[in-house]
Amino acid sequence: MPSNTPPVIGFICGSLRADSINKKLEKALIKQYKRAGFKTTSINLAKYDLPLFHGDLNEPAGVKALVRKFKSCDGVVVISPEYNGGLPPVLKNAIDWTSTTGTDHFKAPYWGIASCTPGPMSGIMCMRQINYILTRLGAHVSPVQIGVGNAASAFDPSGELIAEPSATLAESLIQDMRERI
Repeated sequence: MPSNTPPVIGFICGSLRADSINKKLEKALIKQYKRAGFKTTSINLAKYDLPLFHGDLNEPAGVKALVRKFKSCDGVVVISPEYNGGLPPVLKNAIDWTSTTGTDHFKAPYWGIASCTPGPMSGIMCMRQINYILTRLGAHVSPVQIGVGNAASAFDPSGELIAEPSATLAESLIQDMRERI
């Protein structure tokens, strides 16, 4: 990639709910990445029409489109809520469906992980699981993860991430992605 072309970072949120705190984190991170000179794209899982995965189903058209979207990115940041200590089904379903086509789309972009929770634990269990799954599929995952706890006070009125150490971790992830891409 020529040095004058800004890297493209895709953002995929594991929550489909419009008022999700993880959507709020996604928007805040997109702003930060844009200010840092990256191009950004939001990857909305609701647009890919992926039924619940099982091996007897034919591959839905959305699978190849989602794989192409991943491949078009230099980096992908997964922002995910934690559901009962784990990752949400919509995110796991998308990973499972796209892995049926191969794993190159996991190996090509550089991956980041973030999570936002209403309580203090900041999605640590979910981020561990996402890291494990992506690494198992051959992804290069940043060691910097953005955990945002106590979401009600984590953002300013304009939607900027202000909670520490989360805001510093976001800057560290941006720097790590800049160096690795």
